[in-house]
Amino acid sequence: MKFNRHIMLFLAMALSLSIIARDPAGMNEVDARAMAKYPSFFTATEHAPGVEFVPLPPDTASMRFFNDWSQYNWGKSVRNTARGEAAVFDSYMNRDSICKGFAPALGFTIDRKTYPELFKLLNMVVNDACKSTEHLKANNFRKRPFVQFNEPTSIPHDEASHRITSSFPSSHSATGWAVALVLVELFPDCEYAILKQGYEYGQSRVIAGYHYQSDVDAGRLVAAAAVARIHSSPEWAEQLARVRKEIAKQRKK
Repeated sequence: MKFNRHIMLFLAMALSLSIIARDPAGMNEVDARAMAKYPSFFTATEHAPGVEFVPLPPDTASMRFFNDWSQYNWGKSVRNTARGEAAVFDSYMNRDSICKGFAPALGFTIDRKTYPELFKLLNMVVNDACKSTEHLKANNFRKRPFVQFNEPTSIPHDEASHRITSSFPSSHSATGWAVALVLVELFPDCEYAILKQGYEYGQSRVIAGYHYQSDVDAGRLVAAAAVARIHSSPEWAEQLARVRKEIAKQRKK
């Protein structure tokens, strides 16, 4: 009975919230145009195929949102821990930080000087993963958790710039998962550790208060579709061949 009362309390709270808004114009058109200028395996107008199958964010009065709400509270509970500190580091989305985050899983750091071809490949993968989320972001605007609940995050200096951008889907999660999928292909002996870091990269956004769990899950689906499409690019095959030679050379050293 206690569990049922908690559910009823949640539903009452959820019904009092505004329903997630839809902004067909989107909030990220400038970012999308800028993204098109970056090195990419996609064409200028292309985005990952099949993103239409990604479940849209749940209504605030639905049971799916109950999971989002529950995970949001879990995230707040671990902010003052080592895991919370890692979530703050994961918020830095520049390529060097992403590579540093995967270093423990790989046993070495991918840097621009030692692994220029691999760094270039990952840079393009990151660009395409982010680009693939823009289609959904532009057509399915969703308030971020810290905006919806009017609460602070663990990364206060980012709040102003993210307050008017869509929470759905998570570009960070798409990035982390796309990079993980590619790295597993190159370093299969580190598969578990790589995938764990890619997964945790997305969960960090829940902990920080910038995304709901369903945003993160959707980001991973978009990433998988993006990586699948990337593999059909002739440029991917050419760059991958250069990367494998580079890795083999470094391993000899």
